[in-house]
Amino acid sequence: MAKGDNGKKAGRIDPTWPKVPDGEHPVSELAADRQGALSPYGDVTFPLDTVPYVHPKTEINK
Repeated sequence: MAKGDNGKKAGRIDPTWPKVPDGEHPVSELAADRQGALSPYGDVTFPLDTVPYVHPKTEINK
């Protein structure tokens, strides 16, 4: 034990940790049905038939 601990662990408990019923587990991350990063495009299946992007054109004033 660390010096000055006196057997108390109250100072080491995170006060912001959520209170949950007995037997439950607090989840501090996003719960998803798959591992890894989720797609920023939602539930879009790739490859797409068409791409909804139009590249901008710059017209220079002369």
